[in-house]
Amino acid sequence: MQSAAYHLENTWSPEGGKHGRLTLTLFNFSGAPLSNFRLAYTTLTRFIDPKVCENAVFVRRNANFHEFAPPAGLSLAPGESWTFTVSSLHRVAKHCTDGAKSAYITLEDGRHINVFTSDLLLDGRASEPPPVLLPEGRLELPFAIQPWPASIDLKPGEGFPVALYPAKGTDAASVKALATAQAHFRRLFPTSHIPFSLVAVPQGKALRFVERSALAAEAYELSFGADEITLAFSDDAGRLYGLTTLAQLLDGARREPGKFRFPASGSIADQPRYSWRGCHLDVSRQFVPKADVLRLLDILAWLKLNIFHWHLTDDEAWRLEIRAYPQLTTLGVLRGPDEPLLPQLGNGAEPVGGFYSQDDVREIVAHASALGIEVVPEIDIPGHSTATLVALPDLADGQEAPESYHSVQGYPNNALNPAIESTYEFLAKVFDEMVELFPSQYLHIGGDEVANGSWLASPLARKLMEKEGISGTFALQSYFLRRIKAMLSKRGRKLAGWNEVAHGGGVDPESTLLMAWEKPEVGIELAREGYEVVMTPGQAYYLDMVQADAWQEPGASWAGTVPPAHTYAYEAEGDFPEELRHLMKGVQACIWQENYTSRDYFNRLVFPRLPAIAEAAWTPKAQKDWLRFAAIVPLSPKL
Repeated sequence: MQSAAYHLENTWSPEGGKHGRLTLTLFNFSGAPLSNFRLAYTTLTRFIDPKVCENAVFVRRNANFHEFAPPAGLSLAPGESWTFTVSSLHRVAKHCTDGAKSAYITLEDGRHINVFTSDLLLDGRASEPPPVLLPEGRLELPFAIQPWPASIDLKPGEGFPVALYPAKGTDAASVKALATAQAHFRRLFPTSHIPFSLVAVPQGKALRFVERSALAAEAYELSFGADEITLAFSDDAGRLYGLTTLAQLLDGARREPGKFRFPASGSIADQPRYSWRGCHLDVSRQFVPKADVLRLLDILAWLKLNIFHWHLTDDEAWRLEIRAYPQLTTLGVLRGPDEPLLPQLGNGAEPVGGFYSQDDVREIVAHASALGIEVVPEIDIPGHSTATLVALPDLADGQEAPESYHSVQGYPNNALNPAIESTYEFLAKVFDEMVELFPSQYLHIGGDEVANGSWLASPLARKLMEKEGISGTFALQSYFLRRIKAMLSKRGRKLAGWNEVAHGGGVDPESTLLMAWEKPEVGIELAREGYEVVMTPGQAYYLDMVQADAWQEPGASWAGTVPPAHTYAYEAEGDFPEELRHLMKGVQACIWQENYTSRDYFNRLVFPRLPAIAEAAWTPKAQKDWLRFAAIVPLSPKL
């Protein structure tokens, strides 16, 4: 592979401004002088004041995209470098991923060339490597089950069967479930021996299925005898979870026989702690290919998670094909130097796109359903709508000043305007197509991070506020979301959203599910207002957060440091009063992808914290054990 002709080094220093200073150095390793060029880079540590940079000319910024030019007349001969500093930063850099994620130069002739971008270095302080985050662990019972069951009374055997097969007379539905479990295991572990067979196997063990209506939804019981194993269940989900537990037991005993055993006798009685056991995936910041989404669903099913919250749109891209508006997945997905959307979050000179066709969606939803997973789609409105407004500029108030407000991520005027009637016509067509694609009872509409001050410079919005007798951004947002809720109700869907949906008067709590992400106390406040709540606080369940304080630990840090031990130990119910606990529906992991520029980053940040959340969602508090979890979790599949 040819070496890059240009390299960018970047260093953060705590000196030189309220939030420190970035020093950037561009090296020219090409064989020609470099002059009359511009340097663009993307970073989450954004530059604010154009006047506070030295030895460079500020050109423009859009959210995480920054562009500078060298001083007039500067020319870099081969082997020379240009250094400049930026001192007006919106926050302190705390970790190596807070620097430039990507860079490119634009030559005098308009060509764009990628620049190799180094790690962000730390000036004047020790740059510690990340610590070991997972202990070796300890097992009191030698069984590889995750999440751990509600009740377990097993005796380990000396060996293990070659495979488990259906007992004579097994009904067709249970044989089909066994086939589903076979295929599921093979996809997750292509080189491992499948724990199940559909025909009797020498040295195998028979598996008898018993439908038992008295068991709770999603519950199962396993009884291990000398001649056969009995799996009791009351619904398809419980049957599949029982098969998953058997697959884990047999796979663990086979892969690490000195550590894990297969039961010789005893029983398991198991059911989930919460009905909502979710994992959210943001595919707007970084596109995730269909094959990877399908594998993630397989991993969720292995961990007995039953909700896939699919974050399909945001400022950075609109990823869902809507046939009424094809421009959403042409203009609204392309990021690049000359594309409708500027590079962000690790994009460079080459344009990037990606979206899911409606056929892709049908395949993903069907795959999830076969594994007992409900797909809850999200289009993020009214905020986080830069990509939508780029694709459909007529949805903006043309009289509104171009940069009258900015989102927390730095996007200007990024919220759909509640005063423009065509906004609702647009969303009606979007919802009509979504309800055909997604059978979930919920449609998630975001509702988060609308900047205070949004729409206040819009003459149309001011006229609407006067007409409705309301004032301020959040009263307008409430007006908007109430109309959206009515539109969803008309289509037989319930509204799900982030906790800010309750701002400004909120919406009717009836048939509304909100996700508490800003801090744990928000969930209790929402429940007091009558909303059903899913707990997904950034301080424990956001899997983009750093796992250690060390500089070289990757990830975001706005919600603090979230090591796996903290994620595992966190109790989402917290101080929920007993009378409100019926409104707390469950917990959810959130995968936000600002920092996920590679599969390695994904796996490092998601695991083992995703299995930790799965155990918190399933296992009773009294049965949780961090050291046992640490001993078993290395067996977990990754993306």
